[in-house]
Amino acid sequence: MLKMKIEEICAEKMVSMHKLNLSILTAAQGRKADLIVTVKELAEQFDDKNVAIVRSYINKKKITEDVLEALKQAAQ
Repeated sequence: MLKMKIEEICAEKMVSMHKLNLSILTAAQGRKADLIVTVKELAEQFDDKNVAIVRSYINKKKITEDVLEALKQAAQ
């Protein structure tokens, strides 16, 4: 659900993302990523990575508020 919302946000705000992957925690820890989007409770698992924290997986307005700037920076 979160991946679909982020894709919608990127399309609406014209943020170019080359590839969006959905991963479980253990797989995401080993991947190279420009940005990881997760909830606060899991963010500490990604100490050395660029992390954006969301308050909701389904509320598009909250997701946009939480990650839009990070998405724009990651797209550069």
